[in-house]
Amino acid sequence: MSHLARRIALEELPRVRAEASAAGRTVALANGIFDLFHVGHLRYLQGAKAEADLLLVAVNSDASTRAYKGPGRPIIPEDERAEIVAGLGCVDFVVVFPSRDVVPIIRALRPDVHVKGTDYTPETIPEAAEVRAYGGRVAVAGDPKRHSTTELLAKLEAERRPGG
Repeated sequence: MSHLARRIALEELPRVRAEASAAGRTVALANGIFDLFHVGHLRYLQGAKAEADLLLVAVNSDASTRAYKGPGRPIIPEDERAEIVAGLGCVDFVVVFPSRDVVPIIRALRPDVHVKGTDYTPETIPEAAEVRAYGGRVAVAGDPKRHSTTELLAKLEAERRPGG
């Protein structure tokens, strides 16, 4: 039987939090663009799941991805990126979010732990103060940052050039 996480709307986040709390379960939040999904993404999400009972992944919308990465991104549309993430066994819920940062998700969900990749440290997580303000914690998960969609795209572009 295949696993597919439940894709939810932003408005459902408080209910997810309430149901998890009522069941005595902890919630981790991970977020990202997840364009051209690679092993670094997988290891990050597996590590995030290890931090709590449930893992909710917030995927940047196409518009927020363009605002963050530029007009050529994303390569893969938001619905497909969300579906790929939802298909991972470590993911319980997926939400697509339109803002440039994940603070609105944190405020609505109040995760027990907000998990970022290894390009951060607990001291450099931008949303750390927001999470700690209500008693949550932050964590870093995944392997060392040796995988990057941006670098992968640059490599593909170099291969397309004459003599590449």
